[in-house]
Amino acid sequence: MANTKIDRETLRALADEGNETALDRLADLADAAGDVGELNELLDEGCMHAGLLLTRRAVATGDPLELQRISDAGYGEAGIELDRLLEAPAEGHRD
Repeated sequence: MANTKIDRETLRALADEGNETALDRLADLADAAGDVGELNELLDEGCMHAGLLLTRRAVATGDPLELQRISDAGYGEAGIELDRLLEAPAEGHRD
């Protein structure tokens, strides 16, 4: 099979028709480009892969507000990561 590169417009058209693989591929492209805005839009469209990618970014930066927003948008794993972040002992905290 030939290695075919599908352009963004075609992926968008497929995603608009309900193709989840195309939606996931758009999320991968947005992530590679560092386009958090597009990732957020894709999550709002129901792309759970975008939720995963956004959650990874929020965990890496330790951003609880972003994790809450992602969780509220429907990606449950962000809520789990938020709980982990909130349950972690604070730096310099002594018992």
